[in-house]
Amino acid sequence: MTSNPNFAALLQRFFTQRLMQQRQASQHTISSYRDTFRLLLQFIRQRLHKAPSQVAFEEIDAPLIAEFLDDLEKRRGVAARTRNLRLTAIRSFFHYASYEEPACAAQIQRVLTIPSKRFTRGLVHFLTRAEVDALLAAPDRHSWSGRRDHALMLVGVQTGLRLSELTGLERHDVVLGVGSHVRVVGKGRKERCTPLSKQTCAVMKAWLQELPKAEGQPLFPNARGGRLSSHGVHYILTKHAAAASKDCPSLQHKRVTPHVLRHTAAMELLLAGVELSLIALWLGHESIETTQIYLDANLALKEEILAKTTPPSGRLGRYRPDDKLLAFLKNL
Repeated sequence: MTSNPNFAALLQRFFTQRLMQQRQASQHTISSYRDTFRLLLQFIRQRLHKAPSQVAFEEIDAPLIAEFLDDLEKRRGVAARTRNLRLTAIRSFFHYASYEEPACAAQIQRVLTIPSKRFTRGLVHFLTRAEVDALLAAPDRHSWSGRRDHALMLVGVQTGLRLSELTGLERHDVVLGVGSHVRVVGKGRKERCTPLSKQTCAVMKAWLQELPKAEGQPLFPNARGGRLSSHGVHYILTKHAAAASKDCPSLQHKRVTPHVLRHTAAMELLLAGVELSLIALWLGHESIETTQIYLDANLALKEEILAKTTPPSGRLGRYRPDDKLLAFLKNL
């Protein structure tokens, strides 16, 4: 242990030893943390006028981290949710540093106490059955890319897989026949199997015949045969949502993303009467509290609850204008 620990060496060990070896973090997590520290190092270079590799750990203090987070919001225009994700990555690094550099405990504790920013949590967005049907009908299934896009969106909206899970699927992850399902490794490297409906099985059976039977073959490859990127999936959904909006005008006012397909799958299960605990199991949620957001968004269920209650009787009063002086004070 040195009195002036090297930030660069500590950060490298955090990624190689902590994330990759000890935690065996997913590539998605590693990429997210990497992007956070790339932004932080760029900020440090501008603020301290030092090359990132020459910065001492003691210089990365709480005021500097707070300035970095403010800069993300003001200059880059990131939302509070994204700011909090960047802070989560930084906290993870400083938790690791607390074991490696106990002499810096006071500095580390001050960073760990930087609060997350509160934000308005909006209702989840999802598609109606008519919108789903229009979206699935949009691809031209006479072309290879159209058949791929149709299969991709069908699997997404029926299984509710995350974007990283969809793009990570390989040919051998699909099991057809009795007990048809897709096998995924989700957050926290937890493996789960999600059943496929008869309609999805029929589409996947035809689609698998078009794929090479090679080891590691992506289930939904790009035009070059490689794995679809997250940007590629977003592009596919945006393109077909725009085409589908001609037949289904309500799609013009909705932004269709992979997570909207996931929300749609969850709402379909909820409307079918499936319990929240089972929906959480289906989606791979760590806690049932995460699944609670679908109850908040389900207006139809709330209307059913209202119909079962006895509403209080109300009576419309007669309008009387305020006194002029009271009206003046009221309008101040």
